[in-house]
Amino acid sequence: MILTEQTPVPEAALPLEPFKAHLRLGTGFGEDSLQDEVLISFLRAAIAAIEARTGKVLISRQFDLNMHQWRDPSAQVLPLVPVASVETVVMIDAAGLETVLVSDMYRLIQDSQHPQLCPTGSLLPTVATGGALRISLTAGMADNWGALPADLGQAVLMLAAHYYQYRDDTGLSGGCMPFGVTSLIERYRVVRLSLGRVI
Repeated sequence: MILTEQTPVPEAALPLEPFKAHLRLGTGFGEDSLQDEVLISFLRAAIAAIEARTGKVLISRQFDLNMHQWRDPSAQVLPLVPVASVETVVMIDAAGLETVLVSDMYRLIQDSQHPQLCPTGSLLPTVATGGALRISLTAGMADNWGALPADLGQAVLMLAAHYYQYRDDTGLSGGCMPFGVTSLIERYRVVRLSLGRVI
């Protein structure tokens, strides 16, 4: 399974001005945009880290999911939350010939933890030997920054500020995340099932 982000978070959707205010950067000096590029990079890094930790896509964008077989032809669990729509499902044979499935052959079951692509019949179509499939979908909690839950938005600003403050520190351990950020995002973490246990 290979998940590819087709459209990055648009720069216009990033909270650059709120981030500057959060950092209490000075304004009115004629060089207000001098650090914009580095601030945007910290915002993107913070969004990516929080998405990885929670399993939730914050700002809506498009992804492609490439697979060689269905994990379960009766219901394929999708690795992104929340999934807003499935645009296309493409079957690829061993010779690379692509066939787009008719949309009435499947349906999206939206779920806050484990969205699924399900057949309208009994099973999803069989993938040819040596073939593959590609699911193109849109996932995300909000189309713009203002539509995000306030606690997630605050967590992104706090984590980006942490990255900014310690940008020259190479001694931080991998996966370091401030406690305040962790507590803000805890309720959004995807519940994972393993051998009958919730983890």
